[in-house]
Amino acid sequence: MTCDYIKLANSGVQQLKPYEPGKPIAELERELGVTDIVKLASNENPLGPSHKALHALRHLDDLHLYPDGAGFSLKAALSETLGVASNQLTLGNGSNDILELIARAYLQPGDEAIFSEYAFAIYPLVTLGCSAKPVQVCSNLYGHDLAAMADAVTERTRVMFVANPNNPTGTWFNAHALDEFLSRIPERVIVVLDEAYFEYVEESHYPNGIDRLQKYPNLVVTRTFSKIHGLAGLRVGYGVSNPQIADVLNRIRQPFNVNTPAMVAAQAALSDEDHLENSRSENTSGLVQIAEGLLTLNLEQIPSVANFIAFDCGREAMPIYQGLLKQGVIVRPLSGYGMPNHLRVTVGTSRENERFLDALKHVLKEMANE
Repeated sequence: MTCDYIKLANSGVQQLKPYEPGKPIAELERELGVTDIVKLASNENPLGPSHKALHALRHLDDLHLYPDGAGFSLKAALSETLGVASNQLTLGNGSNDILELIARAYLQPGDEAIFSEYAFAIYPLVTLGCSAKPVQVCSNLYGHDLAAMADAVTERTRVMFVANPNNPTGTWFNAHALDEFLSRIPERVIVVLDEAYFEYVEESHYPNGIDRLQKYPNLVVTRTFSKIHGLAGLRVGYGVSNPQIADVLNRIRQPFNVNTPAMVAAQAALSDEDHLENSRSENTSGLVQIAEGLLTLNLEQIPSVANFIAFDCGREAMPIYQGLLKQGVIVRPLSGYGMPNHLRVTVGTSRENERFLDALKHVLKEMANE
């Protein structure tokens, strides 16, 4: 082969490394022959999808037909639930899809996109994919330094990615901080407020981005059905914005980017308040259970309001991660985020959380005896 096809790609893509998701259960089974595996790596809902969503899926009988490309029924349900107009909505193959649509629509070579240190890995990925310049702003105690991010805006800034709560650190900012930040950003800059973990947060001063759309026409709020709704395997998310931005995003959205089962299940999930409350309650108690367990092991953690906790192993985390794999427990190493001493653990059921803590204690004890 005489042609270098990597060098033929655009300059931004050449700088990218593929996104690495949490290790699948089947992969660990193949690699180590381990069974009875607990996966706490990808911030999935341990309770699974709602019964209403499963019931709706079982009654599908038109899979030979293309999906409704406009997503009329799901948009109508979202419109009623969120109190927004249907023409403010963009449906995506997960909220990641919306993030990429925004980058494709508003970033060109030479433009800049701003995001925080220790923020979601997709932000630089979609930025570089458009050959735009990623601008990373130093964090404040692993969370967003919103004032510094506002200070970083230049004439070349076109997009800002802001996550609340933040993944992978679980940090958050309050309503006052968000409003002060948004008031400083020029209208020509698209501000993406990633609220993938919105439904888990119970803090009284946590802001609802959708309530700010009328005041800030440059704001786009993204949410997902992959987390608390338990539909990660179906890949469905959405963006809410002013109608003009939604119109732009829908112009470049792939036809049928959200499949029929995903839309049907998502619509049913929206009406299942019991599942939402049970999931939130299970998560709240699980956060306490894991936090107390880590404290007992003298491991420093980053306070989280999402459905995961990142903690400092006090040493390079990869050997501990590998030790947990041998115990049949999958968590997420954060070296790719510039946090080589940290691991992130998703909140599971009470039994799964206890399994993780027992396995972690075992691995740490083994290492101390080496």
